[in-house]
Amino acid sequence: MDIHHHEHDWTKEQGQHCNEYFQSAFICSCLSIFLGGIIFILIYRTVYFCLHFLGRKLRLKLRIEAPRLFSSWKRHFQDWVLMMLSAQTAVGRVLVILVFLFSIGSLIIYFINCYSAIQFCLSFQDKTINIDLFFNIFFLFYFGLRFLAASDKLKFWLELNSIVDFFTITPVCVSFYLKKNWLGFRFLRALRLLELPKILQFLQIIKSSTSIKLSKLLAVFLSTWLTAAGFLHWIENSGDPWEGLTNFQQLSYFECLYMVMVTMSTVGYGDIVAKTTLGRCFLLFFIVGGLMLFANFIPEIADIVGSTKIYKGSYKTVKGRKFIVVCGDINLNSVTAFLRDFLSQDPGGITTEILFLGENAPNLELETVFRCYSAYATFFQGSILKNEDLQRVRINDADACLILADTCSAKPYIEDTANIMRVLSIKNQYANVRVVIQIIQSSNKVYLPKLPNWDWKKGDCIICFAELKLGLIAQSCLVPGLTTLLTRLFVRENTQTKNFLLGHWHEIQGMDYNVLTGHLSNDFIDMTFQEVCRICFVNLNLMLLAVQFKHGIYANSILINPPLAVKIQYKTMGFFIARNAAEVKRARYFCKTCHSNSTAQDVIGKCRCKAKAEGKPPPILPSGNTEILSEGYSTILEEKKSETLLDSTGMFHWCEAVPLEKAILMQKKKPSPVLRNHIVVCVFGEASSSLIGLRNFVMPLRASNFTFNELKDIVFVGSLEYLQREWEFIHNFPKLFLLEGSALSCADLKAVNIKYCSMCAILSAYARDTGDQTLVDTKSILATHNIRSMQFRFNTSTAAMSTAFIRDMEENQMHQLFFKSIPIITELKVASNAQFFEQNIKENAGDLQNRHASRFSKGSVFSDSFLDSLLCTTLVTGGTSPQLEEYLSEETSLTGSCSHIMHYTPRNRCKLALLPVTDEQDLLDGVLIFFGDVYCKALDMFGIICFGLYRIEEEEHNVSENRFVISRPPNNLEIFSSDLFFCLVPFNSSATSLTKVIENIVPKGRKTGWSLLRQSTLR
Repeated sequence: MDIHHHEHDWTKEQGQHCNEYFQSAFICSCLSIFLGGIIFILIYRTVYFCLHFLGRKLRLKLRIEAPRLFSSWKRHFQDWVLMMLSAQTAVGRVLVILVFLFSIGSLIIYFINCYSAIQFCLSFQDKTINIDLFFNIFFLFYFGLRFLAASDKLKFWLELNSIVDFFTITPVCVSFYLKKNWLGFRFLRALRLLELPKILQFLQIIKSSTSIKLSKLLAVFLSTWLTAAGFLHWIENSGDPWEGLTNFQQLSYFECLYMVMVTMSTVGYGDIVAKTTLGRCFLLFFIVGGLMLFANFIPEIADIVGSTKIYKGSYKTVKGRKFIVVCGDINLNSVTAFLRDFLSQDPGGITTEILFLGENAPNLELETVFRCYSAYATFFQGSILKNEDLQRVRINDADACLILADTCSAKPYIEDTANIMRVLSIKNQYANVRVVIQIIQSSNKVYLPKLPNWDWKKGDCIICFAELKLGLIAQSCLVPGLTTLLTRLFVRENTQTKNFLLGHWHEIQGMDYNVLTGHLSNDFIDMTFQEVCRICFVNLNLMLLAVQFKHGIYANSILINPPLAVKIQYKTMGFFIARNAAEVKRARYFCKTCHSNSTAQDVIGKCRCKAKAEGKPPPILPSGNTEILSEGYSTILEEKKSETLLDSTGMFHWCEAVPLEKAILMQKKKPSPVLRNHIVVCVFGEASSSLIGLRNFVMPLRASNFTFNELKDIVFVGSLEYLQREWEFIHNFPKLFLLEGSALSCADLKAVNIKYCSMCAILSAYARDTGDQTLVDTKSILATHNIRSMQFRFNTSTAAMSTAFIRDMEENQMHQLFFKSIPIITELKVASNAQFFEQNIKENAGDLQNRHASRFSKGSVFSDSFLDSLLCTTLVTGGTSPQLEEYLSEETSLTGSCSHIMHYTPRNRCKLALLPVTDEQDLLDGVLIFFGDVYCKALDMFGIICFGLYRIEEEEHNVSENRFVISRPPNNLEIFSSDLFFCLVPFNSSATSLTKVIENIVPKGRKTGWSLLRQSTLR
């Protein structure tokens, strides 16, 4: 009995001796290799530095030249090793893959030994040691190659992979000497899992950014989990060294994995705990990092896996349900703006589904938007450039594909070309899909008509931001306040702005109206546009602006206030000013039999009369093939042929190319007396700046629906090097001049007679960059303040020529003096920079955004952000058409007509105008006239459509006669003699005011005392 007890004590002591001394030997050997290498490298660097330092001090050149053959071989060998390690060759890829696979194999052997072994010191006769030895010999070879290829040996020595090799290869070598195999640090092989994403990319198993990110997250999480469990497994099964390795506990590797996961997830059941001091200290630090790792990585992994399943699916078409595909720049701002505009008409009546195709998964904010609009919008992750993604969204069955552009891009050319490639990808695979593309720069439009299967007759459309922007600014030079009016009609105002303007009742009038579309009733067929306008206004309380036909020579073209020869066709689309889609449906349900004498618009609905039910679609007539000339056209046709030269399309005034030298105005001490009532355009740009396309600014001002005498001189002020590049595209337009100078110089501004100009526009060719966005508009802002500071003294006779910008300075003097403020419209790249135009510096910061909206409502500031919803391109571009776009894609400039026949048909289109209500101030004295009376009479007499008012503000100190815009005035709104009307004037009308209209209106009565007092105040 004593003998057996003695043998058991000896075995226990031998096991403790194995654990204590053998572990020390293995650990010391690893540390000696690691620390010894660091010391050797530091000693070598120190000796090398000292020798060179002494050489410089003693002015000696210490050179130890190796044989050239050895140096050449060394250089080639290092290049070969680097090539293998970078996996650029087949041998290199195999090498990298074998290192990873052998590491996983070594880790699996560790798991097997941990499961079967009781102690960490295993018998040397273990069957797996030979396999592990082979793996480690290969790791040693790979380590040597990496060491030879490393340029910085110390940095290489401290790399994670190098440390893993030190503490895993060394124990294998020592085990042959001690005849004992040790499991200790072999768990560090789990850190090789960090190489998994790189291996998968080498094999091209994962290619997308999402899969790469997911593999990296999984690799970091798994390697950390397995390594931490291995460390606890070693410590808890060995015990603390200072306790003589006696306070150990037997834990399996799986139990350690369980304990680490419970610790990281902060569950902490407490069924398995660390008993050693080293294990508890390790957990103190690990729980902080592990908690951060678990809290960040696990949700992110879950989101990626979940989103991959959600956004990588395919769209299932539903019979009878329409859908469109939206791609391109898919971000929070573009998606929010698109959904706001698309659903603005009638969110409850929208039957078209929107499929957003984005290359990147949506962020949290964008994902929230999609969830809010889940009934209308669905997001799919993919690229429009890949055919498999096009098939996933069933683009061949889509009604249209819209390609959005990033208007804030610092590289607009790259943004445009990327969108053009998206169009090419669609048209090559699916020729019949209708494409609507947004383009930033107008110069890039020429590529689209040349693409295969691009056909504007099928509805393919280009929305150019530069063209819309410059066209709208140009029209605003002729019609002040137009920017605000169109913004009100095409852009939905947010609730915050409306709540602010409630305190300014005169500015909120008409803000509930927008431009909406709807089909016209078949009862309007064969009526003229003017007849339909009157019925819509009187009987339906709708204001019709334009129509669009599906067939005939005007198919897919928007006709704004067309001439009498154009008749309404079957299924004509109308553009109305209305509050909501329910009001627009009145035009669709109108019936001559039931609703002709009805004035109650709310009761107009679907008609059930027999005539309506039995009616059949009439045959489609070739509307618009002939033009009917009336007596009113004679004033236009009597223009002198020598003055009226049009281009070959008949859309614009044209002249022979003017040499640059003849167009340049010379600097003079006195301003030129010729320039009066002209337009001054201040352009900031350099020789290297991208072209903004001044042709888009000039074309609306040189449209052929203006007579030659109505054309205003345009003077461009800016860098001659920049203007010379733009001149090539505008030298065929008449009445254009250039002046080398700057809007920051008062002398240059006076040289162009800026005090007599009708409008001054400030444009900038500087693009946005990644820096401070506020500074991109610096020169435009400074130029605006410089021009505003220039006030010119006029006498009463001179002041009469521009009453909208005059204020009385000396009320008590018999001979009055006036100071004229120069009207300015400034283009801003960033809308928030409008704050620099505010005068009241004590303004509450909380109302700053609302005051910006008020500044925009005055029409003095123009920003790119207001172009997102301007759909009616024809209204502001002077009549550009798809045919004209195809022509311009072939020619850099317009050419003249070879025929002497007057181009009447292209010229016969309406024009925007701002007409005064009367030229005679006393005509409305005491007379009560409403807007509805003026609308009907102007439509009946001249075919003019009045759709807005420009009215003087009712402020006590409004000495500058500031005006505000009323879009779609109420029918019973009282008209004052100082009002200006926004009008769509037919080409054949020579009206410059509405005086004749007022004279033919029967007054509703006499004005009240308050109205008389207000009119006398505004006069």
